[in-house]
Amino acid sequence: MPSPWGECRLASARAALVAGAIAAALALAGCPAQEQQKSEPRTTSAHLVTTMMAERSQVAGHHERPGTLRLRRLVRIHSQEEGRVTRLGPFEGDLVAADQELVTLDRTLLQAELDKARATREQKRLDLARLEGLVKRNAVSEDEIAQARTALTVAQAEERLLETRLAFTRIQAPFAGVVTQRQVEPGDFVAKDRHLLTLADPDSLVAEVFVSELILPLVKVGDPATVRIDALGDGRHQARVLRIHPTLAESSRQAIVELTLDPIPAGARAGQFVRATLDTAAVERLLVPFPALRRDRAGEFVWLADADGKASRRGVRSGLRFADRVEILEGLEPGEGVITRGFLGLAQGKAIRVVEQEDRKAGQPP
Repeated sequence: MPSPWGECRLASARAALVAGAIAAALALAGCPAQEQQKSEPRTTSAHLVTTMMAERSQVAGHHERPGTLRLRRLVRIHSQEEGRVTRLGPFEGDLVAADQELVTLDRTLLQAELDKARATREQKRLDLARLEGLVKRNAVSEDEIAQARTALTVAQAEERLLETRLAFTRIQAPFAGVVTQRQVEPGDFVAKDRHLLTLADPDSLVAEVFVSELILPLVKVGDPATVRIDALGDGRHQARVLRIHPTLAESSRQAIVELTLDPIPAGARAGQFVRATLDTAAVERLLVPFPALRRDRAGEFVWLADADGKASRRGVRSGLRFADRVEILEGLEPGEGVITRGFLGLAQGKAIRVVEQEDRKAGQPP
């Protein structure tokens, strides 16, 4: 009769044989799958992009620039004599005619000095006449006659001087215009060179706009423009380039360009904000879509699709912007394919596939 320990050993051996058979079967079943996975090469998909060919074409410029309305002819009227203001008619906003009397100063003292000078001049004239009557009798010398004539000339000059000073007490408008400032009131005592009034010519209203140094060479005197005055609504007013200032501000690299409005719209006032659109002649430019121009710490650049089907980064220098296009001044040649979409994950030398080539060429105006 077999022992219980022998039966236990036999059962353990049978269990080990069954487990080994199952493991071998599983190993044989898994080997072909692993070998198949190792034999299949991994494939990577190309980066999908959209491109546009860069070409040159004639593009007319329409440049909108901010500015301000300003009175070109503005005169500050000062006193040339001291005295008390006895009359001051016009107020701010009043229209005055040319040669209209604006301010009158007290002239009592100057009038008295003028009367004295006239009496002195008359006395010198009588003295000279008396001496000239004595010449025939040889009762007077030539030196005395010369001194009398000199005295009369001095008296006449003094009379003319006081007449001029007396005229300065009545201040007239140098031209027809509108009063913009009134600095004194009747009864005030004013000294010489005191600012009394400011007179402006409303017909001299111009729009001063700030133009970049990149656009300035394209602007000429007489070029057409349109001006929109925000305070007067959305209407556009015809204008022309009147004057181009010769110097540029160092901080902004911009110069002032004056535009004359013809006609000046009703309600236009100095100090109002304007938006002027300058129309420049067509110039051949190399343009790319504005989103294609990228920037980082190294500067401006674009992505190109090269002949090998790979992405290539190219540093460029941009110029003016025209709506949704931007001018490329350096770094890009006509005929090169510029990537316009698909920048996410794009890298130098990465394989790309063009899924769409925009029909409109980069050089065409929008």
